[in-house]
Amino acid sequence: MALEWVVLGYAAGAEAIMLLLLTLPGLDGLRRGMISVVRSALKPMMSVVPFCLFLLMDIYWKYETRPTCDDEHACTPSEHLRHQKSIMKSQRNALLIAAALLLYWILFSVTQIVVRLEQMQQRVDKLKKRDD
Repeated sequence: MALEWVVLGYAAGAEAIMLLLLTLPGLDGLRRGMISVVRSALKPMMSVVPFCLFLLMDIYWKYETRPTCDDEHACTPSEHLRHQKSIMKSQRNALLIAAALLLYWILFSVTQIVVRLEQMQQRVDKLKKRDD
């Protein structure tokens, strides 16, 4: 299962890098190329959403089937420690899922806004040329 989390981490990292390159000021020349790269990458990266849902269901299944250590003497110290580590990993993985989904949504929204701004700028330039 560790490979799935690595893949999701890399996807979230790629989303964050693309988002940074789109929103940093002063990169107008790079931004035009990044817009086309990001727009072509958004459709394949949509697979992050069902992948995250699958991993979220996996976390839920592990949560429902985990052994419980309700009583003080029901588990050995090593079992209790393993239980605590499992809970921490599940919380970390849930945060990674939330980050990946949020970054995808933000990247999609920012890309749409940047594309609209480019189109509006082209219209303004066209109207200025026509008035001159």
